[in-house]
Amino acid sequence: MESELAIRRLSALAQEGRLAVFRLLVKAGQAGLAAGEIARAVGAQPNTLSAQLAVLAHAGLVTSRREGRSIIYAADFAAMGALLAYLVEDCCQGRPEVCVPLSAAAARAACCDVPENVPEGALS
Repeated sequence: MESELAIRRLSALAQEGRLAVFRLLVKAGQAGLAAGEIARAVGAQPNTLSAQLAVLAHAGLVTSRREGRSIIYAADFAAMGALLAYLVEDCCQGRPEVCVPLSAAAARAACCDVPENVPEGALS
């Protein structure tokens, strides 16, 4: 991953509302949520939510698809996994004890099945 893309993705998450939307979509899984459901869940006005989703989509962190009259948004797990992998790719530097907290976090995240489109090793 290029640092420019990592910065764009981190910047997209560096705002309370967008982070709340992204975390909600992560919880929803691959099925995603309709825009109206997202707005109700996070208490966002439609125009604010639209802007938040546009920033997340531009960063490549969410996908969207049309189902009837609704647009369904979902977290892009492959993009999230690639960002996490980029952030920790140089971890340890020969000192495995440095990465113990990351291993513990990965174990907590392993409570659910890893989607097929997450790159191998991205969450470990």
